[in-house]
Amino acid sequence: MEFTRRGVLGGAGAMLMAAGARAQQAAPWPARPIRLLVPFAAGGAADSAARAITPRMAERLGQNFVVENRTGASGSVGGAVVAQAAPDGYTLLWDASSHLVNPALMRGLTFDYTAFVPISLVVTFPGMLAVKSGFPAQNVAEFVAAAKARPGAISVGTQGNATAGHLGLLQFARRAGIEVIHVPYRGGADAARDLAAGSVDAVFTTTVSAGPIVDSGRARALAVTTLERVPSRPDVPTLHESGFPGFNSNEWAALFGPHGLPAEIVDRLHAALTEALADAAVRQRLDQIGAVPVGSAPADFARFVREGREQMAQLVREANIRLD
Repeated sequence: MEFTRRGVLGGAGAMLMAAGARAQQAAPWPARPIRLLVPFAAGGAADSAARAITPRMAERLGQNFVVENRTGASGSVGGAVVAQAAPDGYTLLWDASSHLVNPALMRGLTFDYTAFVPISLVVTFPGMLAVKSGFPAQNVAEFVAAAKARPGAISVGTQGNATAGHLGLLQFARRAGIEVIHVPYRGGADAARDLAAGSVDAVFTTTVSAGPIVDSGRARALAVTTLERVPSRPDVPTLHESGFPGFNSNEWAALFGPHGLPAEIVDRLHAALTEALADAAVRQRLDQIGAVPVGSAPADFARFVREGREQMAQLVREANIRLD
């Protein structure tokens, strides 16, 4: 009799567990806070954009976003957490341009960068080519002429090896047919500081970093790296209109999910993001940190990632880029 009672109880327990699992699966998403992994330092451009946008998304979805900074190894530490997470919509990744470069640079990764679900390219951070105040060039054409007159003599700082600034500089130098000295820093602010001091001739970094010293008169902006002029700097021409048609190389921040994330959750996240980016207060905050809202559709962003990864892999090989 005891055996029978245990069997009945055990069977009932199993049925209850199965019913609970089905109820949990059937519960409307999201039923609890969403964890957002930002693999970069708190207070940086990508982190600031995430914290500006997610509160408005939370209002739309009815659950808070918990932003967690998990830095290390060019963003791959945070990427690994999301790659290994359950595809239930409760763990997401807020990544940047390193997402496209890391697969070509890093060995021994515990996850595959192609195993993420692209949700949206959220914002871009326009790049800028700026020179120190005493540099003779007044525009891009004069900068190129100066570099050709002195091959390998002009120093250009970026926010580090294999960053958007470094890769953009490589693309620009190749198309211009010039040779410059790349000076990698640990961030755009450091590069801008040395430009203001005259320690480097130019920088190829974000407008967020270079903008303040341009505004102070300690440097001069020659061009931005977006296809269209940056609204906050309408007087600065683009490289696209300065003799380099189609040039478009910027830092960015984007939203990804783990492999297997259901399409309906992707659609709801994208809808919440689109609404957040349309909010006037959110746009004002993004403008303050130098971010340009995008909010691309998942399919468009997937194509952007696929094509960008191929381009970056080729550039890394041809330029023999190595991490710091």
